[in-house]
Amino acid sequence: MPATNDLIRNSALLPLQVLSGTWNAELSEASFLGDPFKKVVMQVAFEWIENGAFLVMRMPLDPPDSIWIVGRDAASDDYQVLYFDNRNVSRNYQMSFSNRTWKIWRNAPTFSQRFEGKISEDANFIKAKWEKSLDGKTWEHDFSIAYARL
Repeated sequence: MPATNDLIRNSALLPLQVLSGTWNAELSEASFLGDPFKKVVMQVAFEWIENGAFLVMRMPLDPPDSIWIVGRDAASDDYQVLYFDNRNVSRNYQMSFSNRTWKIWRNAPTFSQRFEGKISEDANFIKAKWEKSLDGKTWEHDFSIAYARL
């Protein structure tokens, strides 16, 4: 078995290279913030770990601080995302990424979510929204998020 530092970049993740780096993120219209006009600005970092075997997104938000680990089976078009935050919330998501459209979704019996982000032509901006459902049928806006590359 090769040492971790001998791993090569996971070619199945190459389409995600556009996300790599640090972004300013503005969260708005968030149902969980109590005030629909409140905005939260933070920096979000997408970085390669294990020499490019996985992509990690770190999102410091109080609360929660969260980490997203993205991987992909080379035989599948969809990615898998493992999520964990400092509230001790752990979730698995599916993800797709093509034609400048980034989607993430989770179907669970009591709390489903879906995300759709549109990446600008120059790849320096992403405008996105999250929706949630408590029954898997009726969807409502959860929050909007806009990313700007630093």
